[in-house]
Amino acid sequence: MAKRGMLIVLSGPSGVGKGTVRKEIFSEDSNNFDYSISMTTRQKRPGEVDGKDYYFVTKEEFEKEIAEDGMLEYAQYVDNYYGTPLKYVNEMLDAGKDVFLEIEVKGAMQVRKKVPDGLFIFLTPPDLMELRQRIINRGTDDLATINKRMEKAKDEIEMMQNYDYAVVNDEVPKAAEKIKTIIRAERWRVKRFLPDYKKQLGDVK
Repeated sequence: MAKRGMLIVLSGPSGVGKGTVRKEIFSEDSNNFDYSISMTTRQKRPGEVDGKDYYFVTKEEFEKEIAEDGMLEYAQYVDNYYGTPLKYVNEMLDAGKDVFLEIEVKGAMQVRKKVPDGLFIFLTPPDLMELRQRIINRGTDDLATINKRMEKAKDEIEMMQNYDYAVVNDEVPKAAEKIKTIIRAERWRVKRFLPDYKKQLGDVK
């Protein structure tokens, strides 16, 4: 039976560039973990592809998944649902594959309770003014929505204390490289080796 894989969670405030950094990480063929695609009820942005960037569904479809316990985590953010389908994640972890999640902060805290041995990385902006400018540059939100996102971002940044590592997204390639370094180091943590050796020691006695 394969050793259960490691769950890697990348999170941070909206507009910090989680999706851009994640794409940079996955642009290399050397990665040996799977990306778990999130589900959302928000509209597709230009260039996004259903089943690749997100599973885009209706509010009714999403709430049906919630009712049937089909979500590892979910959150309602600026009038839209975001979440992670549970079935795919479990199948990959049970097969011994590491799974990479890119999710919102509230959802990450739900996952932390369910999978405490996961690796939790917080992506943060250089400062709040830079974050606001990035949201404005998207060109997808009106002023009222931008203000709502900024207020939410302040609360989310305070949640950084619940993560294992923090990475500043000042330059995308540098942030991606730091995250890959963290993942490589985490694979060799004693806590990930010890359970297997304890089993072997138990067999020897």
